[in-house]
Amino acid sequence: MAQENQNQGGAQGSAGMGGTTMGGGGATDAQGNPLQSSKTHARQAAEDLRTAATEMAGQYRGKAEAAWGDAQDRVRTFQEDGEAYVRDNPTKAVFTALGIGFVLGIIFRR
Repeated sequence: MAQENQNQGGAQGSAGMGGTTMGGGGATDAQGNPLQSSKTHARQAAEDLRTAATEMAGQYRGKAEAAWGDAQDRVRTFQEDGEAYVRDNPTKAVFTALGIGFVLGIIFRR
């Protein structure tokens, strides 16, 4: 009977060890696949984020270029309007410039 228990225990032990070894080997494989799957998932997520960031950067770049173009047009228009005003009213423009210069001179002198 002790022999049977030992044989059964030995068989169970061997099966248990075999299962553990197999399970351990299987666990490594099973863990290897999830690790590989996690790596693949992380790489895919990083690629998706990079693609999304590139698209957003392109959109914002387009908006920034449009805003820069609008600002340049406004400045150019303001400059042209100023030049036209000075040509139309030279005396007024000169006295205005002198007045502004005088006021700024007093302010900075203090």
